Amino acid sequence: MIILGIDPGIAIMGYGVISYKGNRFEVLDYGAITTDSKTPTPQRLKIIYDELTTIIEKYDPEAVVIEELFFNTNVKTALLVGHARGVAVLAGANNNKSIYEYTPLQVKQGVVGYGRAEKNQVQQMIKMILNLDKVPKPDDVADALAVAVCHAHSGNLQDLFKVK
Repeated sequence: MIILGIDPGIAIMGYGVISYKGNRFEVLDYGAITTDSKTPTPQRLKIIYDELTTIIEKYDPEAVVIEELFFNTNVKTALLVGHARGVAVLAGANNNKSIYEYTPLQVKQGVVGYGRAEKNQVQQMIKMILNLDKVPKPDDVADALAVAVCHAHSGNLQDLFKVK
């Protein structure tokens, strides 16, 4: 199974593409889609959409997995991240992909085994699980890989998290 994990953001959207077969992981690609704050929002969203579409077309994942938003006290930032998240969902839907969502707590539980794990613990587990030389940077990339690993570990529960 090929899984595209996404950590939504307007300035930095992390992504990670992994293959999961027989309890073995292979990292196919990871990185960040970045946009400049001086660029108008519609163009920033188009950049994100176009780059995600390219990734989806290249790797043809069975699942697009997106971390749900963590409530942000800055309303403007939360709205912008929500727009970017919507674009990620749209990119998956327009490419006929199954889309799943996980909360940060579910991701931590799925990767570390403890829903209140610290960010550093999740990053170190991603490095170990995926046999990486170092923790992917920026943090958004490690988070995207974590949501993909969480999906792989969720097994038969996947339909509970599918966006209907």
